Amino acid sequence: MARSLDGLVLAPVADQAPGQVGTRTRFTYRERDGVIWADYAGGDVVRGHLVGVREGDRLDFRYVQLGHDGTTSSGHCVSAVVELPDGRLRLDETWEWESRPGSGTSVVEQVTEHGHGTGSRNGTAD
Repeated sequence: MARSLDGLVLAPVADQAPGQVGTRTRFTYRERDGVIWADYAGGDVVRGHLVGVREGDRLDFRYVQLGHDGTTSSGHCVSAVVELPDGRLRLDETWEWESRPGSGTSVVEQVTEHGHGTGSRNGTAD
């Protein structure tokens, strides 16, 4: 099993559709005794929260978020936790909105203070 997500900051590797999370969104994860939760914000998201469970390297959670346009949205996500060769963690996600039509897949990766992750892959900060 990959190591704990507790205290890690993750970010999407690519932008989703407008009004959703994107490369400027940051997720701060917490984990304790099989329970996971995170706060997130950035890009088109003013504030978001997720909560769920971890069984091995599988996360199952629900999320809610507020967009800059004043709309609220909620959905369900199942993620696989993967440890990258450099030691960072990645989540391979399959998600579906519950408050509106839409579903898809996404990838978020751990952001480190050494520039690994999405924030500096092109040599500039987001």
